[in-house]
Amino acid sequence: MTTNADATEPPPRRRAPAGAAVLREDVTDAIRAAVFEELAAVGYARMSIEGIARRAGVGKTAVYRRWRSKLHLVLDLVSAIAVQGLPAPDTGSLQEDLLLLYRVTSRALKHPVAGQILPDLQAEAARNPDIAEALQKALREGQHGVASGIVRAAVTRGELRDGIDEDLALDLISGPLYWRSVVVRNPELPKGHLQRLAAATAAGLKAL
Repeated sequence: MTTNADATEPPPRRRAPAGAAVLREDVTDAIRAAVFEELAAVGYARMSIEGIARRAGVGKTAVYRRWRSKLHLVLDLVSAIAVQGLPAPDTGSLQEDLLLLYRVTSRALKHPVAGQILPDLQAEAARNPDIAEALQKALREGQHGVASGIVRAAVTRGELRDGIDEDLALDLISGPLYWRSVVVRNPELPKGHLQRLAAATAAGLKAL
């Protein structure tokens, strides 16, 4: 027989299966931040799980619960860049869209940690096909995804011709800042450089 008291009792709380680890988000965030700092400080080759754990203020087991190795950890972080992406400019003008993209990208590339990590990962990618694939995916789906949106919007507005070579257009848009920041390693830009770059790129795209 069921009493009124029984009917009003809340259902029993479900327990996590025995042995299941509850991964705290704040610990995961601390480990991710530590990886970027460790990469900037010692590079991928010398980076270790021990160093990451020490920098994050956690034990090694906390890292291994989340990632099997430093390679999987770095691949996860690099792939996350593609998910985060960049804001898609929508100013109504090709040149202004390019200028906004260049301003956002330039600020990101000027960050000292990014300035140290990207060249190191590029060098490691030449030796490690897994890192090369993840890095290419991150850059293409992030930067190139936004650049592709700029080109298609300009085609729709009639600023660029229909049937433009999109791959060539994306190379033209994305190449200059990465050349200066990652290859030449000089992210400091002369006054008015981004405005001139946006104007020159827009003119180049219209000539394709």
